[in-house]
Amino acid sequence: MTMSLFSQFESPTLFYIPLFALAIGLPWMLFPTPGPRWVNNPTLAFQGWFIKHFTLQMLLPLNTPGHKWALLFASLILFLLSINVLGLLPYTFTPTTQLSFSLGLAVPLWLATVIYGMRNQPTHALGHLLPEGTPTALIPVLIIIETISLFIRPLALGVRLTANLTAGHLLIQLISTATFVLLPLMPSVAAFTAVLMLFLILLEIAVAMIQAYVFVLLLSLYLQENV
Repeated sequence: MTMSLFSQFESPTLFYIPLFALAIGLPWMLFPTPGPRWVNNPTLAFQGWFIKHFTLQMLLPLNTPGHKWALLFASLILFLLSINVLGLLPYTFTPTTQLSFSLGLAVPLWLATVIYGMRNQPTHALGHLLPEGTPTALIPVLIIIETISLFIRPLALGVRLTANLTAGHLLIQLISTATFVLLPLMPSVAAFTAVLMLFLILLEIAVAMIQAYVFVLLLSLYLQENV
């Protein structure tokens, strides 16, 4: 039973060929491309409106040097939103349920913010390791604690994304399995679990969107400390 539950998180293969790259690249093909027309269709208009307002919200607390990351943030939120939501469809695969993939996104992006801060303003970046007004006796302890906290950030960033999506997928599969088992035995209870699963799917769609937003938001907060 445990293997059947977690088999949905295995990387898909076709004729022993891994399809992980296809699962990552396919969502990009679903985004419409702007044409030469003056008036866009509703899908393009909504896409442009979303990117504009999201970018403005992300860059509002950042200083001017941090605005160079606007294209990265917009691309990242679209990428995470698409693979998280599309992964809820039947016979699909969610790459962000793989911890290696989430950490592969979190570690380089977090490291880029740290290197950016150390390169442009090293004094300000190192100043976060020691809060102002710290007693002299506590300076070594606080520096160690803040350093550990700094290196835990990418781990927490990747694990948060993977854990929330994995828990939701497992819960949906558990309830759907219970619905099919209870259908011939207790139809009324099966109907109740089916309605419960419907609400859970709606909740999981919201979680998929929120986790993509939280990932980019935390990354912008890390960048804010280094610009």
